[in-house]
Amino acid sequence: MKTFLVVLLAAVCAGRISAQVNIELSLEQEQFLPSESVPLAVKITNRSGQQLHLGADADWLTFNVESVDGFVVLKNGDAPVRGEFNLETSQLAIKRVDLQPYFSLGKPGRYRVTATLHIKDWGVQIASAPKAFDVINGAKLWEQDFGVVTGTNAVPEARKYMLEQANYLKEQLRLYVQVSDVAEAQVFKVTAIGPMVSFSHPEAQVDRQSRLNILWQTGAQAFSFVMVNPDGSVTPVEFYDNIFTRPRLGVNDDGDVIVVGGTHRAKPAELTPVKAPNELPNAVEPAAPAAKK
Repeated sequence: MKTFLVVLLAAVCAGRISAQVNIELSLEQEQFLPSESVPLAVKITNRSGQQLHLGADADWLTFNVESVDGFVVLKNGDAPVRGEFNLETSQLAIKRVDLQPYFSLGKPGRYRVTATLHIKDWGVQIASAPKAFDVINGAKLWEQDFGVVTGTNAVPEARKYMLEQANYLKEQLRLYVQVSDVAEAQVFKVTAIGPMVSFSHPEAQVDRQSRLNILWQTGAQAFSFVMVNPDGSVTPVEFYDNIFTRPRLGVNDDGDVIVVGGTHRAKPAELTPVKAPNELPNAVEPAAPAAKK
């Protein structure tokens, strides 16, 4: 009876505290490919009427991921969250973490993530409501093995580039690139590189530096281009329009892969700034012609 009373009082206390300090989880999307980054935002709102000191300990914020389908989700480590800060009353703090490196999310299915806030000064723990997301398989579009130089006179390491498409929320096709070993047993990185149209097929070509060059269609006359490095990092997107000629991949005289045709769309930072009228120099009236003698 005493044990039941203690548990009941603890539950009531936790409920009161959770009304004063709220934790909410949010994801930028609800569907991910296996081994894709799963960026999670943890929003902590303080309505307690006093300052909270958080982030001093490595376990002040912990995470748990479980499978709705019943299989065990292996934990590979603890997400790094340490970093001291003070959260004043009526303030909101946001902590961002990527779940993928710390949980095995390579199996398709539905998952739930929960965050627990540990307030050391109060000796209490507050759990968030679970946030659900899905891991889905993409459709393989293209793949190619390539070698990575690991040292002088060393045998190159064999890896694989793969392009996949996934129907995000059944409304928009997205193009993904995956870098793995040849057997796909070890996935180094999976990255969504942008939307795509269903009626086009991406062009992909590996250059002499083992970089993957990708050109794909994103609209009726719009195309995007990126390069993917052997470690899976992706360069900023370049945009091209189908004006006069359709853009395509080609090779120049130096053996480098380039975009041929189309019209390159300048980025806002590359455009010549237009001055506002109040920044223009004052107009000067032309001098009156000299009187004839």
